[in-house]
Amino acid sequence: MTEVAETKQDKIARRQVDKFEGRRTELAVATLHTLAELGYARTSLREIAQNSEFSHGVLHYYFADKRDLITHAVRQYEAVCVTRYDEAVASATTAAELKSEFAGTFFGTLKADAALHRLWYDLRNQSLFEESFREDVLEIDEHREAMIWRVISRYAELSGGEPATSPATAYLVLDGVFQRALLHSLSGMDESVARLEKEFDRVLDLLVTI
Repeated sequence: MTEVAETKQDKIARRQVDKFEGRRTELAVATLHTLAELGYARTSLREIAQNSEFSHGVLHYYFADKRDLITHAVRQYEAVCVTRYDEAVASATTAAELKSEFAGTFFGTLKADAALHRLWYDLRNQSLFEESFREDVLEIDEHREAMIWRVISRYAELSGGEPATSPATAYLVLDGVFQRALLHSLSGMDESVARLEKEFDRVLDLLVTI
């Protein structure tokens, strides 16, 4: 009888935890665009509350501080982002098709999700100064690296070749291109972004040995 009671208590406790985490995720997603617009330095729970439909008290109840909210929000966004190229990887039947789909999505998201990408890079830069961010940033970076490697591996396979670099190097190269393109896009330097997009084919080919 005691074991049954304990099992029920465990289930109730789990439901309460799940409900709490679910609410944290809901709030993080709802405030994500506000976070992205304000950036790390200008963000406080009170500032976020003033720019959203949620009260400061509600945010403070579910999140210890802005670091807690920002990392949770970025994790939710990245959980979706790290699969953005998977459809192209799965459906492409030729190297040219995959290259085209990958490049289109790669540069298309610059404008579609510019503020959110900016938030990620802001968080990654902050991790150089704040140790509390580093574990989360490193884990997200690993997922992003794996996302890029799925593309490179499949592109090499369709090309009849092999990857010419390690997963880490491939990620660093393409992430560097993306960050520069993002900065230029935010700065209204559309011609520069267009040049990067035009050269993207050659960059991708450098990562594969045929």
